[in-house]
Amino acid sequence: MEEGKKYKTDNGTPQGGVISPVLANVYLHYVLDLWFEKSVKKQCEGQAYLVRYADDFVCCFQFKNEAQEFFQSLKLRLRKFNLEIAEDKTKIIPFGRLAEKLGKHQGNGKPETFEFLGFTHYCGKSKQGKFRVKRKSSRKKVQSKLKESKEWLKKNRNNNIHIIMDRFKRSLIGYFNYYCITDNIPNVNIFKAKIENLLFKWLNRRSQRKSFKWEKFRLFLDKFPLPSPRIPNGSNRSYWYS
Repeated sequence: MEEGKKYKTDNGTPQGGVISPVLANVYLHYVLDLWFEKSVKKQCEGQAYLVRYADDFVCCFQFKNEAQEFFQSLKLRLRKFNLEIAEDKTKIIPFGRLAEKLGKHQGNGKPETFEFLGFTHYCGKSKQGKFRVKRKSSRKKVQSKLKESKEWLKKNRNNNIHIIMDRFKRSLIGYFNYYCITDNIPNVNIFKAKIENLLFKWLNRRSQRKSFKWEKFRLFLDKFPLPSPRIPNGSNRSYWYS
């Protein structure tokens, strides 16, 4: 479907169709995964890793020259199977334990970050001062989710209040189940606060006269509580609770 018109095609797979990710995984298993394991890694002097989910993947190399050589080989490999790289989403960056030292030596700032599976990955340190990869919610994904929530509220603000609050309770539970990981709780709490702001704004538009002030809205949230994120002691995975 394009602009409301249906076109017949025998190429590709339907976006959003249940068969699409299955076929993509089968195809890329042979095009990318096995090629990387059986050919690319064997030609590298340093360590090399591939992490893939569906058609999104990250490759890690110990040596810069091997990352550059792989990037060129990857283009040729994909072209052979009628695939191509998304140039605007692909780049080679220094990342890891030595990236910060290298950046300071070259007069640069903090190491670059990269986006993967809805998270921004960045170089950080543990409480013991050791290097650790940290993750936070991707700004682009957060903005997209807030926009979706705003549009839904705009269309459904006059629905039964139980329906509205149940929808946002389920939405936040799903969000927390994915984004509540170590280091990301502050960002998740900010997201929840923005959802509450949206609710405050659009529920006040249910009538010409504003029905809420913040004090009254807080009492309303006590009656219709939204879940909150937390991290159990001794775990790097977060959970939600009501």
